[in-house]
Amino acid sequence: MLGFVETRSVSPVFVGRDAELGLLDEVLAGAAAGDPQALLIGGEAGVGKTRLVEEFAAAARTRGAVVALGGCVEIGADGLPFAPFSTALRALRRELPGPLAAAAAGQEEELARLLPEIGTAAAAREAARHDEDGMARLFELTARLLERVTAEHTVVLALEDLHWADASTRHLLAYLFRTLRTGRLVVLATYRSDDIHRRHPLRPLLAELDRLRTIRRIELARFNREEVCRQVAGILAQEPDPDQIDAIFERSDGNAFFVEELAVAAHEGCRTGLTDSLRDLLLVRVEGLPETAQQVARIVAEGGSTVEYRLLAAVAGLAEDDLIEALRAAVNASILTPAPGGDGYRFRHSLVREAVSDDLLPGERSRLNRRYAEALEADPTLVPADQHATRLASYWYHAHDAAKALPAVLDAAVEARHRHAYAEQLRLLERAMELWDTAPEAVRRTLRPVDYAEVYPPCGGPEATALSHLDLLAEAAVAGRLCGERERALKITKRALRQLDAEADPLRAAWFWIQRSRLVQRLARGDGWKEIATAQDLVRGLPPSEVHAEVLATVAHWSMLRQPGPEALTAAERAVEYARMVGADDIESNARLTLGGLMIDAGQIEAGLTHMYEVRDEVVARGLAAVVGRSHVNLPSSLEGIGRSEEAVDVLREGLRLTGSMGLRESEGWVWSNLAESLVSLGRWDEAAEAAVNAQRHGQTAAPYGSGANTLAFLALARGRVPEAARHLAESRASYGPHDPMPQHDLPIACLTLQLAVAEGRLADARAELARTLKSGFPPGTQRYAWPLLLEAATAEADARALPTARDGREETLESIFEAVKRLTTNAPVWFAHEKWVRAELHRAASQGAGSRSAPDLWSEVVTAFEPLERPYDLARVRYRLAESLLTGGGEADERDRATELLRLAHAVARHLGARPLAGAATALAQRARLPLTPAAEPAPAPADPAEALGLTSRERDVLRLVAAGHTNRRIAEELFISPKTASVHVSNILAKLGVSGRGEAAAVAHRLGLFPAESVMPGPAG
Repeated sequence: MLGFVETRSVSPVFVGRDAELGLLDEVLAGAAAGDPQALLIGGEAGVGKTRLVEEFAAAARTRGAVVALGGCVEIGADGLPFAPFSTALRALRRELPGPLAAAAAGQEEELARLLPEIGTAAAAREAARHDEDGMARLFELTARLLERVTAEHTVVLALEDLHWADASTRHLLAYLFRTLRTGRLVVLATYRSDDIHRRHPLRPLLAELDRLRTIRRIELARFNREEVCRQVAGILAQEPDPDQIDAIFERSDGNAFFVEELAVAAHEGCRTGLTDSLRDLLLVRVEGLPETAQQVARIVAEGGSTVEYRLLAAVAGLAEDDLIEALRAAVNASILTPAPGGDGYRFRHSLVREAVSDDLLPGERSRLNRRYAEALEADPTLVPADQHATRLASYWYHAHDAAKALPAVLDAAVEARHRHAYAEQLRLLERAMELWDTAPEAVRRTLRPVDYAEVYPPCGGPEATALSHLDLLAEAAVAGRLCGERERALKITKRALRQLDAEADPLRAAWFWIQRSRLVQRLARGDGWKEIATAQDLVRGLPPSEVHAEVLATVAHWSMLRQPGPEALTAAERAVEYARMVGADDIESNARLTLGGLMIDAGQIEAGLTHMYEVRDEVVARGLAAVVGRSHVNLPSSLEGIGRSEEAVDVLREGLRLTGSMGLRESEGWVWSNLAESLVSLGRWDEAAEAAVNAQRHGQTAAPYGSGANTLAFLALARGRVPEAARHLAESRASYGPHDPMPQHDLPIACLTLQLAVAEGRLADARAELARTLKSGFPPGTQRYAWPLLLEAATAEADARALPTARDGREETLESIFEAVKRLTTNAPVWFAHEKWVRAELHRAASQGAGSRSAPDLWSEVVTAFEPLERPYDLARVRYRLAESLLTGGGEADERDRATELLRLAHAVARHLGARPLAGAATALAQRARLPLTPAAEPAPAPADPAEALGLTSRERDVLRLVAAGHTNRRIAEELFISPKTASVHVSNILAKLGVSGRGEAAAVAHRLGLFPAESVMPGPAG
């Protein structure tokens, strides 16, 4: 290796860029304050991007920041997966070994895909799970790694040459830019703007990032004449001649790199011999080297962005002294420079490398690539282990040797998959398709077996040793789906099915049809049933197999979401049976989750919950990430569907912990959306709103965002903020779209649409929405969505019964609601209570005149049905209706007393929740009936302690204070140093003494009676 050498053409003076450095300093200050910063630096080749980053890095280091540099690596036309991140994380590990190890603790094997040094390759492959969340999981864990490391240290993560970035690097960078919220971190990336043509793969990413207001962007301009003069003076160490500056400025047009080259050429006496193109100028400088140095430069140009010294020595075939002398000459001439890691060489500027590479003859280029490939085959240790497969494949491919390239490309595809670099895997597999027909048959017979294609059965059976063309298409279809290139994957499945048309192979055809179904749904081109039905027909009558089990599981899951009923239940049972027979554990787990949900919908509640709890515990123990996420979404959803909201919240809190630690961001979005729904039921509305916002922020697809918007729309309506509700409802509709209707999406939107129409005084529109929904019907198992919709429709009719404009169509509407009620099931106490509520509203709607409101005994039954349920808002609403019915016609004294207490409870809950319409209605009714909403002051000599008057012990008073603050039993236990079971007993005693049915009502009573100072009941985190 070389010692110190002189580099003459780089100016020791940093010229210009004052505004840019000012912005970079501002960015660093923001990061140091704990606000992550993102910055893109663009500019044409040679304009000075790298020099600006170097100056900023030096300044950042003097201010105590850790700088981790990584560059995108180009080998021929190929990029190495995650190369800049791997390089930067290695640098970060060198600077902060302890903090990085602590931040990666527990996730080393997953993060080893980016930084192999922190895990073992064998363990990473053993632990590999490949699903549609795999890449997102790796990205989320990377983001959290950076957030943890930068919690205590300011870090600059600089990624250069983004125009060469592989697709996986681009996707990870976009993810970080979108999701980083905390940490003392600057993420900076540079790219060549003049390379970004209309079809360049970086162009869509830049357009996406432009829409993010959190990202700053610098576009470096060329130097003006004064700056060129200062640059040349720095290079020549003397004041340049003005005529020389004019000539250099005119030729370079202010491009910093060309200014350097022209200044050196002029200084060396080439002023009058400049060639016509600047590229030729670069080649003239190379041609001025000794012949051996020129030969080495050509070898380095074709080797990639950086070439390791040992690899270069193997390819050059020179004596070591001759090689070192050649390198010294190239470095002294500022053509080559030692690589930052000190283990290789690269061109000082990529423009020079490109000029040298473009000057190679076609045969010369192929020969050099062959020599690189042969050297790597002879000694794989010449390059880092994580680069070997990809570089070998690239060298053989550019050597135009199909026999060697095909197996190498397929091996590189396996390596890319192990790193979750599915986009690179797909590119390599498509390259293998390109090489397939030109590779000799003898080579194809010796290819590796199928690597990974989920449950696809390899051609030739389980003992098959060589990959077939159909197997290759199966691998590519899965890779395309996993990396999000669904259009390309869809074309691959079409190609495979055309190939299968000529063969009687129903099992493999069924597998490709299931792939098409998933892709069609993800591309919003339909609901996917046509493709699923085709697959189902193909496997009918075939012996049990993994494909058969997957088809049945897919049928069951599709039907559960869109057409639940006996057929879906049967399909789920058969899927579980077939999966067990063939040992397909993952399919069985998913099918059992589906089966449990369908059993609950069918009324087999405890048996269904047993299935779901068992699956949840099993997959958590196995660490099966994809099903861990789904189990913590589906199980609490089913619990909420039968009114067991508190139990659902417990599962969801654990789900947040697991999905967060496992990097399951999409599942985390679903967990947040389900948590929001359950918190609404429990009367914890502020927490519910926060959870809904988190669902929108964490969800990677439209559905969690739409569900969060539904929750926010409901809360806005219940709190009287109608325009806000309309905005959230529009967001929800836009999220789901019309391509794949599902009852769990459509019915909540229909209910909100009806409520919004009523709130805006559009009863006719509300009736039209009801009629449209009833025409579609309520599939089995959708009572959780149907009962609230029928309730709001019946309530609207009852409230409008005195309006002359509402008479036309009322009877038909009430009849349609009544008929729908008769067909709906009440398989859980919550829906039994809703049935009574709907019937009471129908009775109220059918009554005529002010003195003929529904009877108190009817509403008493509704209140009695809701009192055991922890649904404070619903209970407050029906208590208000019971009070209203008791006051009809004036009411007896005892009825007035009862109505007074009911209105006080309803009003207290409404105020606690911020439900202004309900609070206003209770206030207005009390005023009309001349009832006080607050108890009259007792003429006692001294005010009694309300807690003592209620019979609360001192410990129960402490517990009630924490209940009023919104704490769970677990958190109460932690605060008071008691067990959760003891806390639960105290809460039950408090509810009994207060005469309330739930925690929300207890909090409302405490608020109404002023039991605690305001500062002592500030809501704390739910534990």
